[in-house]
Amino acid sequence: MEKYLKRPSTLEMGSYSKKHCVEINLGDLPADPGLRTRIWDYHPNVREQIRREYALKGPCQPREHNFRLLPCGDKLRQFNRAWFDRYSTWLEYSIKKEAVYCLCCYLFKPDNGKQGGGDSFVGEGFTNWKNQASLLEKHDNSTAHQQASRKCLDLMNQNQHIETTINKQTDKARIEYRTRLGASIDCSWFPLRQGLPFRGHDESEKSSNKGNFLELLHWLCGHNENVEAVTLKSAPENLKMIAPKIQRDIVSAISIEIINTIIRDIDDSLFSILVDESRDISSKEQMAIVLRYVDKNGSVIERFVGIEHVTDTFALSLKAAIDGFFFLDMD
Repeated sequence: MEKYLKRPSTLEMGSYSKKHCVEINLGDLPADPGLRTRIWDYHPNVREQIRREYALKGPCQPREHNFRLLPCGDKLRQFNRAWFDRYSTWLEYSIKKEAVYCLCCYLFKPDNGKQGGGDSFVGEGFTNWKNQASLLEKHDNSTAHQQASRKCLDLMNQNQHIETTINKQTDKARIEYRTRLGASIDCSWFPLRQGLPFRGHDESEKSSNKGNFLELLHWLCGHNENVEAVTLKSAPENLKMIAPKIQRDIVSAISIEIINTIIRDIDDSLFSILVDESRDISSKEQMAIVLRYVDKNGSVIERFVGIEHVTDTFALSLKAAIDGFFFLDMD
């Protein structure tokens, strides 16, 4: 059965040269640059996902850290946190190693030796606080760093473009869906209020009379460009919101809202239930249910709330039908 169970989202990583893979969660990737595994030691299949995760998090800049004093020549020196502001897009600091790193070079610098400062800003960490200003500037202007920065920027722009496109499509689809659903609800109110049937005998495209619901929807499209742009022929085939089941769901939802409104109007006042039994055209017994009460203005109100089919007209059967209609506990 385990093969049918959904497993946690994991990535494979490992030494590319040894083809060794182990499972890792993106959320468990160390933020401290001094604790990270070299990007080139990850398996190629997951390397891009790890790059994207670190790029989204941004450089590790513990601004509140008490930077350690280190001997530089005959003086003790420490990292100047002001450099975080000057090189905000790439400069990182490792609390573990008390050294600085470059996020862009960690993610994209080719593994080719000493070019662009060697491994100082990637693996070993940079700790030369005596000449930090000039060496940081030199690294920032190096060809290898500039190339890595462009790749990092391209990665971020790609992510933002994809997310923006998805969000725009999602928002557009949501607005169109609500417009389409709102039109179907609006066209349901009139036949409900007037007691008219929804369906027509012939609802095909060639029919001259498709029934009250569809004819009202066509009329609404002809008088509202926003509705016409997303409804009927302009809507997806599987999302037109005009199927008989959709119509029944809308009627059911409106019925529930009307009954809830009546219940709120009654509040804690006393009320009576009027029941009238008759047979429909198919000779089935049916029971009409009406609530009678006095509203807050002192007026006598009678509200029809529904029809229930019953097996017979005995008192116990009618009571059971009433209890079932109002979802009462019949224990």
